[in-house]
Amino acid sequence: MVYEISKNTLGLIVNLYVKEIRGLENVPRRGPYIVAANHSSYMDHLILQNIWARKFNLVLHFLAKKEHFVGLQKIWHKHFKAIPIDRKRGGKTALRKAVSLLKRGEVIGIYPEGTRTLTGKLQKGKTGAIRLALASRVPILPVGIIGTFEMLPKGKIIPRFKRAKVNIGKVMHFDKYYGKKIDKKTLRLLTTRLMKEIGRLCKKRYIFD
Repeated sequence: MVYEISKNTLGLIVNLYVKEIRGLENVPRRGPYIVAANHSSYMDHLILQNIWARKFNLVLHFLAKKEHFVGLQKIWHKHFKAIPIDRKRGGKTALRKAVSLLKRGEVIGIYPEGTRTLTGKLQKGKTGAIRLALASRVPILPVGIIGTFEMLPKGKIIPRFKRAKVNIGKVMHFDKYYGKKIDKKTLRLLTTRLMKEIGRLCKKRYIFD
């Protein structure tokens, strides 16, 4: 049902909001791997899940705040088998679930910033994406999304008819860190490396260390 919804009616509607997709050749044809993107709008979910369903016949399991599992959002998240994050408890249960899915060859979507930007600028990345990649020993595929903040910023309900661009980078590997003790400094350095690549792809400067 996920693919039918994405490839037909909903997919056609979402496609109207996408002007260009670059870097499709960089996407592995099967999992496991993590898709890490900047986050400006709810449209980011729709666009990325639609691309992965239509182009690669894959479900993109996003980590999403527990608070979003209500109303129509709950139906959407259930269809795409999203993973709820309970931030009050640190999100450990969600990370364990994500590791389990990755070990089964699935694809996980995550926004390292943790929440949508209020300004359109990149926020400081959290270390969850790197921790997940190291725990599951899978690569990260960085993605930059351009235009969704102007389309549907936080606080708005109806998207403006503007068109987004999606730039998909090359897979980032972290093999040399597998099985090693990783401290907070290393997590931050790797997160900065990831966020700078995402910034390059979405054409926004990442100003944090």
